[in-house]
Amino acid sequence: MNKLADTKISVLDLAPVAAGKSIADSFKNSLELARHAEKLGYTRFWMAEHHNLEGIASAATSVLLGYIAGGTSTIRVGSGGIMLPNHAPLIIAEQFGTLETLYPGRIDLGLGRAPGSDGLTMRALRREMTGREADMSDLVQELMYYLAPPQPGQKVRAVPGAGLNIPIWLLGSSLYSAQLAAVMGLPYAFAGHFAPEMMQQAIDIYRVGFKPSEHLRESKVMVGVQVLAAETDQRAEQLATSLYQRFLGIIRNQRVNLQPPVDNMDAIWNPMEKEIVLSKLSKSIIGGPEKVKAGMQKLVEETGADELMIVSDAYDHQERLKSFEIIANVKNR
Repeated sequence: MNKLADTKISVLDLAPVAAGKSIADSFKNSLELARHAEKLGYTRFWMAEHHNLEGIASAATSVLLGYIAGGTSTIRVGSGGIMLPNHAPLIIAEQFGTLETLYPGRIDLGLGRAPGSDGLTMRALRREMTGREADMSDLVQELMYYLAPPQPGQKVRAVPGAGLNIPIWLLGSSLYSAQLAAVMGLPYAFAGHFAPEMMQQAIDIYRVGFKPSEHLRESKVMVGVQVLAAETDQRAEQLATSLYQRFLGIIRNQRVNLQPPVDNMDAIWNPMEKEIVLSKLSKSIIGGPEKVKAGMQKLVEETGADELMIVSDAYDHQERLKSFEIIANVKNR
């Protein structure tokens, strides 16, 4: 049985923009959080690619990762993830090759295949959409080719990038990426923080089908999870109303900045909306220290996760810092 004390914990940051605050504030907060997480012993600090979304400022993911890595010294920094179909694999090899050269031994490259936005934005990003876009497996293999040691006579190289040992993770919220990660022998991260429905099935498929590779000898699973910790269960539940409002906005197709907590969500959502939001957050862990510790231990036991990638977005930045501090303290207690 996996134990929480033996499980790595890491941070997933979307560079959230709180109502009344600026994107510049968001970036400063991200760096402060990364330094805070580093001191608390978190393993990684990842950022995710999103586009055209009010309230999430991590669109230029590679640029932000350089800012975070440059402002920290030991914590691993990476993408959770780069949406590879949005980019030429050579570009990503060069960008992450640059990051790895600047900050050796500290860079991770997590890859997803969703657009990270809506259909119109996807077309703006991908420009030359022909209906015959490359399969995700082909894109990953091309990227790995550029990051591998260059072959004699190789005409196109990633400079920098070629020959650098940058760990690649495959990310997913469905079964496809689980199957691909298993076949390719890569570590796998499931997005349980927003799409928990197929989490256990995807993890089981990955573990059963895993084929050892030069990159990884045994399967490795990371689970994304929303965790919001406060001094008491009641306080955590109130802070979580900001999270509920964010997911409610997604349902209503109203993307807005992170909203302040409210006393009564029932005045905002209807019963059907409430059910949908809570189902999307069914694996979230919200509470005081004891409830958070028990919830994290249960998740580790259920999934056998080697690592938890934690999202903890509170409207107030100080509450967010405090949440990550409580999480680290109860994990190690």
